Order: sequence, then C-alpha cells, then structure tokens
Amino acid sequence: MTSSGTNSTGGGGRGGSGGLDSTSPAWELLLPAAAAPARGRGRALRSALREAVRSGRLAAGTRLPSSRELAADLGVSRGLVTEAYEQLTAESYLRSGQGAGTWVSDGVRAAAHSVRDLAPRAPGARVDFRPGVPDLSLFPRAAWAATQRTVLGRLPHSSLGYPDPRGLPELREALAGLLARRRGVVADPERLVVCSGVAQATTLLGFVLREQGLASVGVEDPGSPEHTSLFAATGLRATPLPLDTEGVALGPLRRSGVRAVVTTPAHQFPTGIAYSAERRHALLDWAREADAVIMEDDYDGDFRYDRAPVGALQGLDPERVVYTGSVSKSLAPGLRLGWLIAPAALTDRIVARKRTMDLGNPAVDQAVLADFIVRGAYDRQLRRCQRAYRERRDTLVAALDEHFPGTVVSGIAAGLHIIARLPQRYGPEGAFLRRAERAGIALRPLSDCGDAGPEDGTVALVLGYAHLGAGEISRGVAMLAAAQGPGTQGPGAQGPGAGARA
Repeated sequence: MTSSGTNSTGGGGRGGSGGLDSTSPAWELLLPAAAAPARGRGRALRSALREAVRSGRLAAGTRLPSSRELAADLGVSRGLVTEAYEQLTAESYLRSGQGAGTWVSDGVRAAAHSVRDLAPRAPGARVDFRPGVPDLSLFPRAAWAATQRTVLGRLPHSSLGYPDPRGLPELREALAGLLARRRGVVADPERLVVCSGVAQATTLLGFVLREQGLASVGVEDPGSPEHTSLFAATGLRATPLPLDTEGVALGPLRRSGVRAVVTTPAHQFPTGIAYSAERRHALLDWAREADAVIMEDDYDGDFRYDRAPVGALQGLDPERVVYTGSVSKSLAPGLRLGWLIAPAALTDRIVARKRTMDLGNPAVDQAVLADFIVRGAYDRQLRRCQRAYRERRDTLVAALDEHFPGTVVSGIAAGLHIIARLPQRYGPEGAFLRRAERAGIALRPLSDCGDAGPEDGTVALVLGYAHLGAGEISRGVAMLAAAQGPGTQGPGAQGPGAGARA
C-alpha cells in the first residue's frame, strides 16, 4: 500500500497491528468492487466491505487503512471510500474517532459456519452404497417439461393465489384415486394434505400430537434415524421399540406406555420384512385399546419384485392410521411433494398447522403432478423404475455371491436396498468399515439404524442400489472385496452362498 498519511475519516495507516494489508482475504474481496461500473462502484464497495465484516473475514477490532490509502490502492476516488466508511460507521459495522482511525466494530458477530454436510451422498466416495436416493437420471425430464407447459397454458389465474393449505383439489383427487388403486388406501380427498415430503408430514403430525399432550412416540428399532430427529424437532421423545420376525414386538409396545407409534409395515426399514397379517391386526387392536395413533410411512410401497404388493395398513382402520408417502423414490426427492391422509379427529388440527408452517405447496408443481397422474405418465414412470431397480438388485446379489461367499442377504423382495450379513471372517465391523473408507467405498452399517449390530462380531450392511448402474455395482463390490485383503476371500469359504436369502 502507499505510505500516505492519515485523515480524519480513515484514521491510521496500515502500520498498526491487525491492520488490513494486501495479502488479506478481505482485501481481495474488495478488488471486484473496485472494478465495478462507475455508476455502481460506490454501492459495490460498501456491499463488499459490509460482507467482509459480516462474514468474519474482517474480524472485530481490525484496524482499516486510511481512506486515502485504500482509494489509492483500489484506484477509486477517495470520496467513494470516505462515503463507504461513513455509511458503515452509521450502520455500526465500523467505529471511528477523531485521530483514532477506523476499526471493525465489536458489535458485529460473524455468521456461524455449518459443520455438518447434509448432502445424502458422500462427495469424496468412489462408490456410495448408502441407501436413500433413487436414480435421479430416471426422472422423466421431457415428459415433465411437456406437462408443465400444458398445465401453465390452462391453469386459471385463481390457482396462482394463496392455495388451500391441503393442496390443489385436482391433485388431492388424483392422489386419492392413485393410492386407493395401487396401495389399498381409504383416501378421502378432504382428509388428504399435500406436504413437502414425508419429512414435513412427520413434523405436522408431531406438532399436533404434542399439542394433545403426548410426550413420546414409539419408533421401530432398528428403524429410520430420521423419524427420531424429526419428532424431536416437535418436542416429542422417541421411544425405541424392538422388532421380531413379524414386526414391532407387542410386549415392549404395550409396556412402553406410548400412545403413538411410527411404522413401515409394507417394507420395514431397514430390515425389509413385511409385517405379518396377524401382527397388523394386533397392532390395530393395540391402537384401539390404548386410544393411540399409528403413523404409516409407506416410503417405497410401489416397488415389489418377488411378491405381490402388500396393501397399506391404513386401509384396515383409517381412523387409527395416519398414512404418509411421497414421490421422492418414484420421481425425485428434490420435488418435495408428498402426502398425508389423516383420521377425521386429526384432520382440522393438521391442516391448521400446515397453514401456519408454509400456507401450502407451490401450485404449479401440484398441478403438474396431478396431470401426470391422470394421464397415466406416473404409472409408466413406476414401471420404468421397477424394471431398472430389479435388474440392479439382481446385479448386487450376484456380485456379493461372487466376491463375498457366505453372505446372507435379506429384504430383497421389495424396495431399493438390501441387508447383507457377511460371514464372521470379514469382521469385526469397525475394521471392515475403515478399510472400505480408505478404498473410497461409502457404506451404512445396520448399527447406524439403531440396531446394536451382530453379537458375534460379523458385519451387517444396509446396501442401497437404486442410484447405481449395474456396472458401478459390480465394480464397487469388487473394490470392496479387494480392500478387505486376500485372506478373507476365496472359493473355499464355508457357509451358504449369498444366494441364501432370508
């Protein structure tokens, strides 16, 4: 910087400790502002300097150069810098005094940086087997875009106003017909609420249950960790409920004292079991006796491969079951379109809560989905995904059979993931996962879902396959096997092959 002296506006030069210099990241932030068009240069400079303070790149107590120095080095008029200093001093970003220089105010607090990556995929992984995401390349872009143009051409102006918080009537009608036909749901459009996915449906229900005095809700163990965190956000404590081979175990359920439970009865996450008919009836009997409510998360109910679809639990007692679902697996989670069908006793409270949360979902997206369903495009999309996912499931099972002989897989008849229980020679689990991570393979152990893990020290994995091509799946399993070392492989391994399906 230049060596010119101080002035009454800018104060001391850069000689003081903590002053701004030409190597400072904040100094670099001001350079684009100085190159802005002349008419907007002052505004750009004020904005850049304000952001440098707000973001913490200029920390509280930092001494700024004089207005003459900064103007000379940026190649702008001194008046622009003087005006910027004065404006930010008036806004309390800076402080100054006669002959004391200009400093960053102590009253500004930098925004906290996020320390958690919320992206569902592992950005550094070479192959990511974690479940939860469909193949986003299967999203029907052309058909969706064509439907959007058609819908925008005929959508009445009134539909673009503040919507019914339950959703557009045409979408609720279309969804009611679809869910009754495909999932056996008792679907009254007046009790159907369009939501931003099952996540919002869960929080809507959680807030209403909390208002009614409930303090806890039962969750499957193992189960989806998201249920626990979503209910916690509404003030409800999650009570883990163990499973047996037929579903939630009734003894622990009755002893828990909960009056609400969330379930995945058509294809339990993560184990893949379907609740037996006897357990479904017993669960509903419990709800009636305890005056309780059951939330049914039908997260992948449309994908069945080796068995007939299992109908929704809600169809057996729509006054005790809150049914939820979404297009996150069939179309794309980024659409944020889902639904909740409520018992009559809860409908008004849920709709009122939806109104205060966001006034309803975007009207155009709802209208597009409604048209997509009515014209049969949604059914075609489901058939397309079904074929692709079945092929990928078969590829994964075959690759495990080849590279990890003795592995037992389960939960393969439906959904978008499997459970793989590897023989004891691949354990312990911690060492197996560390070797996989070093090789760039992202995995989700069953223990992440609340299960304590195999007691004998073996490895149990929840492997997602929908988002991976067949070639990626085969390559990924081969890489995973290579990462475990030659001592754990070979045709001489004892035990049943991976074709043993529980």
